[in-house]
Amino acid sequence: AEDGASISAALLAGAVRAVWRLEALPETALGPLGKPFFPSHPALHFNLSHSGPYAFCALSDVPVGVDVERLRPQRALSGTEFAWFRDRGSRWEDFYTLWTCKEARVKCLGTGLIQAPASISVPLLDSGAAATLDGLVFTTYAGEGYRAALCSPTDTAALEWFTFS
Repeated sequence: AEDGASISAALLAGAVRAVWRLEALPETALGPLGKPFFPSHPALHFNLSHSGPYAFCALSDVPVGVDVERLRPQRALSGTEFAWFRDRGSRWEDFYTLWTCKEARVKCLGTGLIQAPASISVPLLDSGAAATLDGLVFTTYAGEGYRAALCSPTDTAALEWFTFS
């Protein structure tokens, strides 16, 4: 979309209709640290992210976190992560694979960025790969101009993908 933020609610509403067969988007609320949830459906978990023209949404029966980032320079890597990034040619695509994993992790856990990003541990993954760390499963996604990640306490290999336009 021209602006991912502007389509986030519509993306969530479409996903809720397609996956959970709910007629309308339930009212949302924010947890104590800012993670959104459906008070009337506490067993239904979701998360949203948007950056520039991109929006990413995940629905699950377990806590889930997602992040998508338009590729642009930032610095928030641990020493090990920065060495990995540098050894791979300092490609911003690799940086954003790490960054989206970090954001997806804190969103899944519901903590938000309450600690320095460099102290948030994530696996070193190629785009499109998955790995487990600290009992969480990380799956990365990539396309032209974006990187995204999904974090969940369960394997996400059986995910169904839906495209809404």
